[in-house]
This record gives sequence, C-alpha cells and structure tokens, in this order.
Amino acid sequence: MTDINQRKDELLALKHEYETRINKLTDHMSHPQDELGQHWDDQALTATHNEMRKKLLVEAEQGLSLVNSALLRIENNSYGICTECGEEIEEGRLNAVPYAFLCMAHAK
Repeated sequence: MTDINQRKDELLALKHEYETRINKLTDHMSHPQDELGQHWDDQALTATHNEMRKKLLVEAEQGLSLVNSALLRIENNSYGICTECGEEIEEGRLNAVPYAFLCMAHAK
C-alpha cells in the first residue's frame, strides 16, 4: 500500500527539481552570451545548444505539469487511481513514475 505522505514528499522534491531546471534554462536563454563576436562555427554551435535548451525546457514544463496534477490528485484523494478505468495503479508503476495517472494496462 502506498504511503501517501512519502509520495507527496517525493513529488514535492521532484517539483522543486523541475522548477529549478526551468529557472536555470529560462535564465540562460534570456541572458545569452554575445553571439555577434563569435565565429560562424561557434554561432552554429550556440544555435544548436539553444534548440536543445528549448526542448529541455518544454520537457521540464511538461514534467512539472504532471507532478502538479499528481499533487492535486493527492489533495482530492484520487492519487493512485487510474483515470481511465478507476482501478488502483500498480505499486511498481507508482515507484517508477510517481506522477502516473494510468495503470499499466491503459498506459500501453
């Protein structure tokens, strides 16, 4: 049986991790280095890194959204219940993906 307080602590830690990642990426993207003085090769590399940062930012924002949804499910006593079938989500799945909202059968 899931210890809901432990899950909540895990989710809050994960939320903090995502928020920190988002803040760092956002800060780096809004304060870029002066690209005008760089060589063409360096500019191409910087552009590639910026695209990667944008993708990482989107992934972190999506992760944060999933964590926040899981925290809301804890608050309304629906955490650990599959939103598709209403059955309990497997303990192993919640251990691996604490913000899961689907059981294994419906996650496939």
